[in-house]
Amino acid sequence: MSPKIKLVEHKALMPDTAPSSSWNLHLSVKNDGALYLPNAIFKKPIVSGTPVDLSFAIQDISNDDFFQNDHGFQFPYQPRIVESIRNLMLHVPMWFTMFLLMGIGFVQSIKTLKISPNTMLHDAKALSSIKVGIVFGILGLITGSLWARFTWGAWWVNDPQLNGALVSVMIYSGYLILRSSITDASSKARLSAVYSLFAFVILMVLLMVLPRFTESLHPGKSGNPAFSKYDLDSSLRLVFYPAVIGWMIIGCWMYKLTLRLELLKEKIQSKKEH
Repeated sequence: MSPKIKLVEHKALMPDTAPSSSWNLHLSVKNDGALYLPNAIFKKPIVSGTPVDLSFAIQDISNDDFFQNDHGFQFPYQPRIVESIRNLMLHVPMWFTMFLLMGIGFVQSIKTLKISPNTMLHDAKALSSIKVGIVFGILGLITGSLWARFTWGAWWVNDPQLNGALVSVMIYSGYLILRSSITDASSKARLSAVYSLFAFVILMVLLMVLPRFTESLHPGKSGNPAFSKYDLDSSLRLVFYPAVIGWMIIGCWMYKLTLRLELLKEKIQSKKEH
């Protein structure tokens, strides 16, 4: 005997201005416990069937008028990350700012290796930018770990993108250790500059090259979309790009303060020696 199935449509429960096309259903009953059904409720039915043979026809929701019309400012809905997509304003700008600061360190390290009366100034600039860059790298790891815990269920996973980010921060931390082990100022500047050049190349390889040739959970790698219509629509870009610029400005401001501090330390040290 074929079971009887009755499909009920409640249009009044799904307003046209809803920020999502589907909702998860969480039922909690004192005696029976909790039940979680992902994508259990839809803005309008996408499944139709007959109670006889239970055959189903799936409609393409990408052609839904909901995705074609502009509903104003809203965060794109993704069942896996939902409201945690707001972390995009923190996590991604941290790495953009780190790349900017490490790039400054790379350029200043090249200038340090050139014979000029401003060698020590360029060395101080390289040191200051790398110090602040490490801070933003650590913040990027922390925000990424929080996001991974929510999305993947673990604080850390064995992923080439994540491992490469951690190794990159550790390599640049070695830059500071190298400087602390050398007493001669001239040798310290030149050896640190060479180390910085290699560190920046390794940074680019670990974060920009290798993850694109390996399987990765991280968005933007191995076919995993990033900055697409599914996770960054036009309304969200109005916040994301200013956030990137804002964090870069903060990073440069911190770099300037750190540089002033390093130059002040050099003056104090020079007076003590004389």
